[in-house]
Amino acid sequence: MQHEPDDPRVPVTVLTGFLGAGKTTLLNRILTEQHGRRIAVIENEFGEVGVDHELVVAADEEVFEMNNGCICCTVRGDLIRILGSLMRRRGRFDHVLIETTGLADPGPVAQTFFVDDELAAALRLDAIVTVVDAHHVWRHIDTAPEVTEQIAFADVVLLNKADLVAPGDLARLESRVRAMNHLARVHTTERAEVDLDHVLGVGGFSLARALTVDPGFLSPRYPFEWVGAFSDGDGLVARLAEGPDPTVDLLALPLAAATDEALRDLLREATLRFGDEPLALSDGDALRPGRTARVAPAARPVVVRMPSGPVALFVQHRPEEFAMEVVGADGPVSPVVAVEFAPDHEHDEEVSSVGIQAPGDLDPDRLNAWLGGLLAERGADIFRSKGVLSLSGEPRRYVFQGVHMLFDGRPDRPWAGEERANTLVFIGRGLDRAELEAGFRACLA
Repeated sequence: MQHEPDDPRVPVTVLTGFLGAGKTTLLNRILTEQHGRRIAVIENEFGEVGVDHELVVAADEEVFEMNNGCICCTVRGDLIRILGSLMRRRGRFDHVLIETTGLADPGPVAQTFFVDDELAAALRLDAIVTVVDAHHVWRHIDTAPEVTEQIAFADVVLLNKADLVAPGDLARLESRVRAMNHLARVHTTERAEVDLDHVLGVGGFSLARALTVDPGFLSPRYPFEWVGAFSDGDGLVARLAEGPDPTVDLLALPLAAATDEALRDLLREATLRFGDEPLALSDGDALRPGRTARVAPAARPVVVRMPSGPVALFVQHRPEEFAMEVVGADGPVSPVVAVEFAPDHEHDEEVSSVGIQAPGDLDPDRLNAWLGGLLAERGADIFRSKGVLSLSGEPRRYVFQGVHMLFDGRPDRPWAGEERANTLVFIGRGLDRAELEAGFRACLA
């Protein structure tokens, strides 16, 4: 997917790969080579070796470290905050690079650039670059879901450490990777030495074919793992003890009713609110409706007061991780409805891709209605979607891309002398090819 040269949005490269694949080696090369780009780097430090400080300083780059956990677990509020902070210093860089941990699923990171309207207007996902350890990958490719997730979502795959494997084994690996993801551009490298034009400024967020993923990978990721609905929070308190992280974020939102449907109607608003700077709450403080709060549980439990009225309490981690309970005058109070969003990693053999190509123009109204309905109803099962479309009455190509039910579309360059045609690709679970093709062709003008 190509973007107009005057596209004002900043391109973002997501660099991923299993532990030890060579991500940091590639990042250091990017930071030190003369490529003419000013790059802001966001590095997730959980379980990874960080960028050498002196090297970064010598490269005169902006580097932000995230040490509070793995950004793939949820669409992290911290990641959204860092990106928002970067955009307020827009003149100091022209490219953003995010290095994930070796155990990251790139899907939720990709969703970050769709879930927040302000970020979507300022940033565009240029490519997901996955580094594969050609020497050790066979130890993990059939047992670690992270490896298959990273390959499945890649736009560019680097088969690194090629000098450590026999030519026949390298060819076998490339064949396996292409079978998993036939849309990715594959390059073989030694010590991550690659023409940087193959990883930076690739030209758009293209699609990957995922063959083996886990059920948690199918659903949208949120910056919270649990939400509970309470019919009236007046007089209730949330009590938290120490947990695995030094802090935990909480958010209370007013509810129309204490029902599952009302909870789910608040998911988007809650995701956006978790991107705001959190308020620091101490023992005995009250949650402010609509404002994310950060609590640092001490050796004794920390108690925060709930707002009155029907309320949804969103919690960054599962309550049992912090021995959290909601308590009233008569003792513990259970939510009327509770929903967990914690990932559950298992392999899924039902993943496939459906590609559609057709000449002619599309009726914009019928297309919008079809795509909107499709993604609203089946978005959890559609991991990635991408299209270059010809709209009736529009002289420019229309480019479309999505992650689950979140999508972005806009006019691109003029068709000029090209034949007007449509190409659309879906990747997901349980896709019905005949149904998708029929729905698409019904949109032709």
